Amino acid sequence: MTNVTAVSVFILLGFSAVPESRLLSMAAFLLIYVAAVLGNVCVVAAITLDARLHTPMYFFLKHLSLVDICSMSTTLPRAIMATFLGSGEISLPACASQLFAFVCLGATEGFLTTSMAYDRCLAIYRPLVYGAAMSPQTCVSLVAVAWGSGLLFSAFHTANTFSLPFCGPNVIDHFFCDIPPLLRLACDRAEAHEAAGFAVSGCVIMSCFALTTLSYVRILATVLQIRSAAGRRKAFSTCSSHLATVLLFYGTGSSAYMRPIARYSPLQGRLAALFYSILTPSLNPLIYSLRNQDMKAALRKLYFQVSS
Repeated sequence: MTNVTAVSVFILLGFSAVPESRLLSMAAFLLIYVAAVLGNVCVVAAITLDARLHTPMYFFLKHLSLVDICSMSTTLPRAIMATFLGSGEISLPACASQLFAFVCLGATEGFLTTSMAYDRCLAIYRPLVYGAAMSPQTCVSLVAVAWGSGLLFSAFHTANTFSLPFCGPNVIDHFFCDIPPLLRLACDRAEAHEAAGFAVSGCVIMSCFALTTLSYVRILATVLQIRSAAGRRKAFSTCSSHLATVLLFYGTGSSAYMRPIARYSPLQGRLAALFYSILTPSLNPLIYSLRNQDMKAALRKLYFQVSS
């Protein structure tokens, strides 16, 4: 039998395998990270300070921005620092912790977007009972369920991934500890673990996507019954930003986690991760601010309060 040494430290290759482009990518992602964090912090502050935004829709948006801040902070600062220092070493416990936090936050975002779709559906389809149905207690309960479900989902995937033995080579062709590149480093055959992870992810992702789709089918059917064009535009404009976020979230995330490991490409995996771990959290503040007059007014008010 061939002797193998268990891996206790992994090497993350970072943003690029080309040394000449690492400093440039480090500077670019540092700017993106700072801009994304500032944007999401402004959204949280504006919603918190402006009493007009104390509604269920903005309550969910505030938590979505908090999740985006934490999600980016889980992966980007360490990757940027590793690029700057020229060392991508990460211990096995730290790698497991990073995976747990990232998957938990990603799953929580998925559950939050589903809750936001339900909120928009009730606001348009059942406006007369909306206030009673989406009470503060209901909103808090939905957010608590989102966080609790994210923790359970992440606990399963972390245990499923790190119950496998890892041996050399210990190089992760990625800029953070993610499930697909880690499964490729397992010493033993990982088909059973991959199948279990695929089944659980498929059930959760498809359930959230199905509920979101049903909500939008009901929204569309209700909007089409509105006789005036202005009324249809106003009704649909309240959920267009959320729809853009949903398309970004599911379009980029599913391409990474719903693909068999045998067909996993390190380059494609890194590019997909750039979208779902960096681009989506960075764009959310813009998506929810550009066409939202209430949010624009709250942000202007926040700017004058800070600058005065």
